[in-house]
Formats: sequence, C-alpha cells, structure tokens
Amino acid sequence: MYTLTKRIEISGSHTLKLPYKSKCANTHGHNWIIEVEVKGYLLSKSGMLLDFSIIDDVIKNKYDHQHLNKVIKQPTAENLAKQIADDLNMEIVEQYSDSTGLSGNTDACVTKVTVQESEGNKVWYQPENSIQ
Repeated sequence: MYTLTKRIEISGSHTLKLPYKSKCANTHGHNWIIEVEVKGYLLSKSGMLLDFSIIDDVIKNKYDHQHLNKVIKQPTAENLAKQIADDLNMEIVEQYSDSTGLSGNTDACVTKVTVQESEGNKVWYQPENSIQ
C-alpha cells in the first residue's frame, strides 16, 4: 500500500454560531494548516498514487483567502476537515476516471484530513470508507 501526505497552509476567516457565549461569534481568521493523507494500492499510468497538485488545487481554489461561512454552513475545524475529505474524494474519482487518461488509479482515497486552526487546536477526520 502507498501512503501520500500533503501539508498546505491557507488563510481564512469564519464566524461560528454557537448555543453559548463565545468570542468565536465574532468574525476572526486563522492561518489554517491542512494535512491530507491518501492511501491506495494502485499507481496511475504516470507512476503516482495521486498528483500532489490535485490536492493543492482543490484546497487553495475553494478555501484559501475565503470567508469560510460562504463555503461551509458552520465552518468549525471538524466540519472543514470532513468537507475537504469529501471534496478531494470526489475530485480523485473525477480526475482518475477512464476519460482523463490518468486511469488505473481506482483505489486511491482520502484516509485522513487534519485541520489545525492555531498552535494548540487541531482536529482530524477519517472517512468511514477509507482504506485502513
């Protein structure tokens, strides 16, 4: 089995609507550190499990320098991790379908997404259908 990890730093703001008084109810921002883990047994025709640029493109195009409330309904670190995993798994299927010329990589999938919003605050999400 192959394991690929990619670490990306993005900047983004958010506001959290919580059922209790919190300073996170004010709009604020973070330099988020996102780490993605992808696993699989089969390499593409190009000899890669997944091109690192696919992860870069999905995360930077959708999330970097954004007000995350416009992208995710309740942009907690937990919800961000899950949404990134879902987005990337959909992109892997699209990029590595038979019509793209990158076929042969049918089992690569996101197995873990870690989101760190500050030095002491980090969460990770593991999709249920991920390869162990």
